[in-house]
Amino acid sequence: MADVLPLVEARLRTALGEPDARAAVTFLGTERIEVLRFHEGDIVRYATLGMSAQPMTDPTAMLADPVKGPRAELVLSVRAGVTETDKVLRPLAVLAASPQVEGLVVTPGASLDVGEPLWPGAPFTSVLVAEPGGLVEDLELDDPMDPVRFLPLLPMTPNEAAWKRVHGAQALQEKWLTQGTDLRDPSRRSVPLE
Repeated sequence: MADVLPLVEARLRTALGEPDARAAVTFLGTERIEVLRFHEGDIVRYATLGMSAQPMTDPTAMLADPVKGPRAELVLSVRAGVTETDKVLRPLAVLAASPQVEGLVVTPGASLDVGEPLWPGAPFTSVLVAEPGGLVEDLELDDPMDPVRFLPLLPMTPNEAAWKRVHGAQALQEKWLTQGTDLRDPSRRSVPLE
C-alpha cells in the first residue's frame, strides 16, 4: 500500500499553493498530525495532514480494518490579519486526532467541539463539518482504499451549535445563507436564531 500522506500533501499543494508555515502535534498514543498554513489574498487556510493516514473506524466495529474505511483531512478558511488565528493550530490538530483518540468517524453535518475558543478571543468553540469537493477535490486512492475527502470546517458560536443540535446542519447553513453571514470572519457574531 502506498503511503497516503505524500499524496495528500501533493493534492493540498495543487489546490492551495505552497504552504508558508507548518506545525506538528503528537498526542500520546496517536500518529503525528501536521497543520499547514496557506495564504491566498486576504484569506488564510489551515489544512491538517495526518488524519487520513489511517481509515476512520466505526467505534462499534469488532475489528478495525487497516485499509478500508473513510479517510479525511480538515480545512479551515478565515480572513487574515483580523485576529490571532494562527493559534488555531493545536485545536485543529486535536480535531484531526479525534478519530484515533475517540473513535469518531468525521462526516459532513457533524459538529466538532474543542471546549475552548478556537483561537484567543474567538467567539467559536466548535465547527460544523461541511460537504467536501469544493476547494480541494477528493483524492482517489488505489483499491480497496476509500478516497481522502477534504472537509471544510465552518466555525460555530455556542448558540449556533446548540441551535444546530435541535434543527440540524442544513437548517443552520440555510440561516447563514439567508442572513448573508461571512463565515470567514474570525470575529463574527452569532447569526440571529429566532
